[in-house]
Amino acid sequence: MDIHQHKPVIKLNVPNDQHKFRPLPKPSGAYPYRMPAEKYISLNQTQMVFHMVGDTGSIRYPDFQRKVSNAMMKQYQAASDNNEEPQFLYHLGDIVYSYGEAPNYDEQFFGPYSQYPGPIFAIAGNHDSDVNPAAAHPYQSLDAFRAVFCDTEERQISFNHISSRQSITQPNIYWTLDTPLATIIGLYGNVVKFGCITPEQRDWFLAELKYAQSLRPDKAIIICVHHAPYSADINHGSSLYMIDFLNQAFADTGVRPDIVFSGHVHNYQRFKKEYPDGKPVTFVVAGAGGYDELHALANAGNELFTSADERFKHVTLENYCDDRHGFLKIRLSKEQNGLNLYGEYYTMQTNNELYDSTTLVDQFNIKIN
Repeated sequence: MDIHQHKPVIKLNVPNDQHKFRPLPKPSGAYPYRMPAEKYISLNQTQMVFHMVGDTGSIRYPDFQRKVSNAMMKQYQAASDNNEEPQFLYHLGDIVYSYGEAPNYDEQFFGPYSQYPGPIFAIAGNHDSDVNPAAAHPYQSLDAFRAVFCDTEERQISFNHISSRQSITQPNIYWTLDTPLATIIGLYGNVVKFGCITPEQRDWFLAELKYAQSLRPDKAIIICVHHAPYSADINHGSSLYMIDFLNQAFADTGVRPDIVFSGHVHNYQRFKKEYPDGKPVTFVVAGAGGYDELHALANAGNELFTSADERFKHVTLENYCDDRHGFLKIRLSKEQNGLNLYGEYYTMQTNNELYDSTTLVDQFNIKIN
């Protein structure tokens, strides 16, 4: 019998950490901070396949991260002769723990992903954004992340001593990836535990939602944000801040996405929220990408958590995996009656040492028309 929650939860009595907020760096590109995916890879106009994963950085047990990255590379090799080959990886944040320091990128990112065949795009997580007060060489929030992902030109990265991977020219910390079949809007939630969006980013986000809506039904709308709006885990719980922010943005624009992806919580969860007009939106948490500590789901009746919040009405946990590391494979295809978004979540085997041995634990399908 499953004793876990099947609704999102709030973790009670959590201290307010808004004082940790750090100012955003200047954009590296021009407003409205859009980048075509074709700048880095040729994409099919009728089908697109890509990986998604969050919270890959690993400090004590890097084998978990390497198992995940090697399994994704294995999917590239296995799919090289058909249309299932993933074309890029979209990282959901927390690439380097615990303070996003440049010296730790070799061990936590460049090394594990040195053989990943495609480009890697990313949004920053709270750990990527933090600053180590004891650092030998002082730095500003997101300095290393920007050098890797938000450079002004493609070039060798000075603190990459392992791989040939060059910098990516994402135009800002919050930005939009334009693809033939989807508009992928990436938000930045800052250092604080439950996220914080600046007024400037909010204005940009509202404009990007309207822009994405203008491209429907030919393109899906995908939102990526590190801090999980809905979660039933015992470490973070749901971010009421992100729920309120997104719902208000949807109401103000009259635009809702087809799916929302996040990390932050170190497990896998898939929620469905039914809105008053009867149209559901899928919310997926995929933050089990390598950090050694996984986050279990709360048990029903645990007094440290509550699901009694109006914002959780009509939100249901449809599937989860909280005891294994894993990653997502997403396929978007153009069909006669619209787009089809098909997702698969793979976990790593825990009873053997094969780095590329995976188990498919969840599948979901979203029709977009």
